Amino acid sequence: MKFGIQTPVLSLVPGGHAPWEVDGTIDDVRQIAQAADRLGFDYLTCSEHMAIPEEGMDLPGPRYWDPLSTFGYLAAHTSRIALTTSVLVLGYHHPLEIAKRFGTLDRICDGRLIMGVGAGYLEKEFELLGAPFADRGPRADDAIRAIRASFGRRTPAYDGPFYRFEGIVVDPCALQAPAPIWIGGRSVRSLRRAVELADGWCPFATSPRRAAAWLAQARATDAWEARDRPLEVVLAHRDPLDPSARPDATAAVVAELREAGVTAVSLRFVHRSLAHYVEQLEAMAALMAGLGH
Repeated sequence: MKFGIQTPVLSLVPGGHAPWEVDGTIDDVRQIAQAADRLGFDYLTCSEHMAIPEEGMDLPGPRYWDPLSTFGYLAAHTSRIALTTSVLVLGYHHPLEIAKRFGTLDRICDGRLIMGVGAGYLEKEFELLGAPFADRGPRADDAIRAIRASFGRRTPAYDGPFYRFEGIVVDPCALQAPAPIWIGGRSVRSLRRAVELADGWCPFATSPRRAAAWLAQARATDAWEARDRPLEVVLAHRDPLDPSARPDATAAVVAELREAGVTAVSLRFVHRSLAHYVEQLEAMAALMAGLGH
């Protein structure tokens, strides 16, 4: 089983962050990333939203650091941990923009990029950016195919229902061809998209029981049978974990997730400060050896 962290400070969701994160700095994030890198965690995350409407901000929340800028900095201060967008909203970008900008990032981090992507759901944000909303699902499917045709290729070509290009050069291109793609969302459709087009599924606000039921349905489909590689199933537990004070409870949560078919856990911790967060990483790392890591 893999273990990653939902990186603190980089996003603030009402009721989902610790008070100290409000004034957290990039140096705090650097220290967390370096500790996670040193302790053997597999990946860290950064989410994406461009402009959150002032009204109705209960979801998704007001703060989102830009993944490209953030990961470019963290890449220079880490050596092995994967950098994971969780998630990049496909409708806000042309596939060639992703191929160039994230391809450059993949070179900067020496092939450590995991591209978590999603169709998006915040209609007002789509409107603000002038991005089509009604057909975002099929557009996302086409964008994923276009990214697969482009990432890591200097002269990409693609011909789909929404995106078409040929006779072009994208240089530099990514080291990976393509980077692993994980699909976010919180619906059966997101799982179908992952099974058909991607390397992993990383839903949010999805319980282990629901994920297990959806996975059981997916395993009975022709699309699952047609896969030539295992599907990474990435899930976070609803409540923050406390491995330093409650190691047995933490181990029980991981066991529950494993039983549900989860292969990678995106960890959230109880934490009161930067120092406490690093202590939780150290406690979790001690547990990980016995949890199949």
